[in-house]
Amino acid sequence: MHPYVTSLMKDVKAKNPAEPEFHQAVEEVAESLAPVLDKHPEYKSARVLERIVEPERVIMFRVPWVNDRGEVQINRGFRIEMNSAIGPYKGGLRFHPSVNLGILKFLAFEQVFKNSLTSLPMGGGKGGSDFDPKGKSDNEVMSFCQSFMTELFRHIGPNTDVPAGDIGVGGREIGFLFGQYKRLANEFTGVLTGKGLNWGGSLIRPEATGYGSVYFASEMLATRKETLKGKQCLVSGSGNVAQYTVEKLQQMGARALTLSDSSGYIFDEQGIDKEKLAFVINLKNVRRGRIKEYAEKYKGAVFTPANPSLDHNPLWKHKAECAFPSATQNEINAKDAQQLVKNGVYLVSEGANMPTTLDGVAVFLESRILYGPGKAANAGGVAVSGLEMAQNSMRYGWTREEVDNRLQMIMKSIHKSCIEAAERFGTPGNYVNGANIAGFLKVADAMMDQGIV
Repeated sequence: MHPYVTSLMKDVKAKNPAEPEFHQAVEEVAESLAPVLDKHPEYKSARVLERIVEPERVIMFRVPWVNDRGEVQINRGFRIEMNSAIGPYKGGLRFHPSVNLGILKFLAFEQVFKNSLTSLPMGGGKGGSDFDPKGKSDNEVMSFCQSFMTELFRHIGPNTDVPAGDIGVGGREIGFLFGQYKRLANEFTGVLTGKGLNWGGSLIRPEATGYGSVYFASEMLATRKETLKGKQCLVSGSGNVAQYTVEKLQQMGARALTLSDSSGYIFDEQGIDKEKLAFVINLKNVRRGRIKEYAEKYKGAVFTPANPSLDHNPLWKHKAECAFPSATQNEINAKDAQQLVKNGVYLVSEGANMPTTLDGVAVFLESRILYGPGKAANAGGVAVSGLEMAQNSMRYGWTREEVDNRLQMIMKSIHKSCIEAAERFGTPGNYVNGANIAGFLKVADAMMDQGIV
């Protein structure tokens, strides 16, 4: 490890104990940036990376609400406003029992570089709560969302901080959050993205992260004069990202074989076609059921229940050419990465945030496969959130084709930036270094221009 990185990580771990995901995210970025900082000592002397690592603001608050049985419940709410050098804070809200300060800091840190890569004027932030929407009635979710926004509303705004959805926060939750913001602030403004189409939302926003990760995969394959047509693909997750990854893969002539949720995964050798995907979308978005119902309905599919005692994820053991991890962080470890490469996977495009451990990333880089890290490959979601903000500012809505075309152009631009930055600093074809360096340079230059703030 570079001496500067060693010193930085020692400091980060001392100041942020018991936050392994945050340490992991910082280490990955810092390792990539070592050659940049050697070449540009002005960033070191201004301690730019040390400032990026420290959030500009951390907001933590209690969220009391009442369930359907009249019992008072208490959750914890967070908003991490990480960096606003190039625009208002932008990043999702996650409602999941695993949410804690360290996870949100890692997500907010990643978001800074991801948003920079889109070329849109957005800073980085993230927030959420340890509230679990699973198994809750609409009334309970509304009660929680209204209480959560009653505190959050004073910290956000269209020119300050614009949250979006993430795990556990879909159209239903965004609706309840927006309604409460409007009630408290007495204004109708683009303070959240992922809104309904009838009240300021953008076409393609639900699809954007999944579509974007497939567009990025297509750009990577083009460097080897290949396309997605006929490729067999492993997809994890079954939420928005996974659903629309599968849809775009279908449109590009590829075949998705797997989907998963916290209960396990399904493998369908025949491939997930349009009819099967429609079933999954209804199952997860409307009925909020479990993925094993897919295998009960489609007899050719096999369901494998989750086994937390395993040291690997069996979903990644199937033969394929492409993998799209679209569930959550650290779902691919070194053993999984070795298994993927052994079974013929030579393209990985991350739809989730940091789904691969540092050891797993090392396996992909050593194998010289096409590996698109999340901050580049899944930037389509926040890119279309940025386009939604632009439409809100203009009080205007673009057509589906216009938004999709802009999304494709942004993903092409991100791919080009990654390729050029990696080459410029001596690691051609390394998308991890390319994404980290290209994202950093824009933020770092803005911070240098704005003084020690």
